[in-house]
Amino acid sequence: MAYPKTYRALRRSAKPYPLTLEYTTESLPETLGAHDVVLRIHAASLNYRDVAMLHEGKYPIPVNDAEVEGSCCAAEVVALGSSVTKFRIGDRVAPSVNLNFLTGEERDAEVCALGGDTPGVLREWAVFEERHLVKLPGHLSWEEAATIIGVGITAWVSLNELRNVPKGATALLQGTGGVSIMSLLVCLAAGITPIITSSSDEKLERLKKISPAVLGVNYKTTSDIAAEVLRLTDGKGVDYVLNNVGLSSVPDDLKMLRKYGGSIALIGFLEGFEAKWDPSVLMGLIAKAATLKGILAGSRADLEAVSRFLDEKKVDLKPLVDKVFKFDDAKAAFKYLESGSHVGKVVLKM
Repeated sequence: MAYPKTYRALRRSAKPYPLTLEYTTESLPETLGAHDVVLRIHAASLNYRDVAMLHEGKYPIPVNDAEVEGSCCAAEVVALGSSVTKFRIGDRVAPSVNLNFLTGEERDAEVCALGGDTPGVLREWAVFEERHLVKLPGHLSWEEAATIIGVGITAWVSLNELRNVPKGATALLQGTGGVSIMSLLVCLAAGITPIITSSSDEKLERLKKISPAVLGVNYKTTSDIAAEVLRLTDGKGVDYVLNNVGLSSVPDDLKMLRKYGGSIALIGFLEGFEAKWDPSVLMGLIAKAATLKGILAGSRADLEAVSRFLDEKKVDLKPLVDKVFKFDDAKAAFKYLESGSHVGKVVLKM
């Protein structure tokens, strides 16, 4: 397939805040490097970070001004550099989020995150080196496959790569965004009972229809969430907490963990960056031999692993796709995501 000289992309504006979104015309390189791969991007999914970057004080990590937005896509290989060996024309692929984090052993590498420190994937065409790319499961639509990258890696790493999953394991998933819904689907495929929270009974009932194993807690109408989670687990607590809220819920997270060996993955910051609890609360980590870990973005190897898992288990990701917008309607898609009305992922069809 021939590819064009120019294409459309979506960039955030330069400061001052709040930033706006602007369609731009970009150019593909006239010649390819030996290891370059030309991609036709078919779909891209949005993350909360994409919205947060547009507002002052909402995203905790410095990012480039006026950069192409987006970090998650599903694309088709259209052309190859002379030395590419891993991929063929027509392969379904995606770049990993952090281009400098490949094997998971790069302890001193600078972060180079799509849509933050380097051009993102809200564009019709792109060129990446083959070392940055991963093959996607073949049983998924373009829109479903586009959801895997950010939230798939996050779910995988937050669930400890599904290493040594204990019998009868349970996981608490905060909220009904993309990370939580992907984690719910991974949990079900791995035999982990998911307990998901929401402020909406309607959203919880919708998710319970995916599987009778799904348990739900309405955090608006439940006065003591930790007590309710303990009740749902017969007093045992959960093995995993996937914290999308931020530091404010850490004391409750610790209360909800099992007595020994659980883990809390600190993923999001929906309620900001402040903590109003006594630091001595963290002594509970010692008492429960528990782990509290920050989740930035996993490696290309993690993306390969979760893609294999989803492929082998033929996990159905239809419940993860909340709404699909045309690329022309990207600004409306951002507004919809920011409204919090979604359950799962908001996707752009490019």
